[in-house]
Amino acid sequence: MEPLKRPEIPPGTLYMLILKSLARLGPMHGYGIAQHVHQISDDVLQVEEGSLYPALQRMLIKGWVLAEWKQSENNRRARYYSLTPQGRKQLAHEIREFERVMAAIVRVIQPA
Repeated sequence: MEPLKRPEIPPGTLYMLILKSLARLGPMHGYGIAQHVHQISDDVLQVEEGSLYPALQRMLIKGWVLAEWKQSENNRRARYYSLTPQGRKQLAHEIREFERVMAAIVRVIQPA
């Protein structure tokens, strides 16, 4: 029997998950964002470092988040990310698009 594969985060939803985490909890470092997504999804979703940090970098460039270096809970230097007003607008857009796509998928998979 094959080991259970962890479900992948659907393409196009990583930004939404990161933005929502920051909107819900305020400034966080990357590891904290990944942990939050994992916990709030009941251990279903796992944000990999290899996709998280490049996404955060793109979000910085787009102006959706700001970053500043601070001391973490365990006295390490960590980059803390926070949502900008533009990021809040983008979050609303991401959620609308996600809901639109999910509704379309539900229409396709519903019994005739």
